[in-house]
Amino acid sequence: MAVNSEEYKKIEREIKEKNVTLVAVSKTKPVEDILELYKLGQRDFGENYVQELVEKQEQLPKDIRWHFIGHLQSKKTKQIAPFISLIQSVDSERLLKEINKQAAKNNRVIDCLLQVHIAKEETKFGLDENELNEIVQSNLKDYKNIFVKGLMGMASFTDDDTVIRNEFHSLKLLFHKYSVLQTNNFKLQILSMGMSSDYKIAIEEGSNMVRIGSLLFGKRRKP
Repeated sequence: MAVNSEEYKKIEREIKEKNVTLVAVSKTKPVEDILELYKLGQRDFGENYVQELVEKQEQLPKDIRWHFIGHLQSKKTKQIAPFISLIQSVDSERLLKEINKQAAKNNRVIDCLLQVHIAKEETKFGLDENELNEIVQSNLKDYKNIFVKGLMGMASFTDDDTVIRNEFHSLKLLFHKYSVLQTNNFKLQILSMGMSSDYKIAIEEGSNMVRIGSLLFGKRRKP
């Protein structure tokens, strides 16, 4: 399936009214499809795999804002540090330190979101509330080359809207709890939650950034 331009325009209109940012999840999609959405005005794209992201970034327009939304191994951070716009999936302080280190080498400040585990599935990555608190209360101020701009979470893969809503609501409560804590490099502005199947519920629960792939690009191919 090619890019669903009508669905894109519909979603873009729908969320623009609510001041929500759309990140088009382009993992495993060819550069031709990404360019098609780019020509419609889309600039924020999300990728899950480092090597794939690096290859696409080299081929595509330089004003694209690339979001890394998959599990990021510390050792691969240096490959995306020169250009990444937002790393949404920071799930450990160790990774945060590595991002800070690689950002410094590139003379950049890299924006990050802390990924919180809110789903019932054990397979999802993310911080629990205690780990989140430890990071927030740690020496973040010493990390001069990162800026923590918000939180990200993924709900359970289920048809039960009540479960999904409760999980998003729990993340919104954490977002509000830590929003009062502001430093030079920690200021929660982005609440990234909601994908193709549940973005409407996410927005109702306070999300201001959604990550949508299959509604725009069709079912994803295997990498």
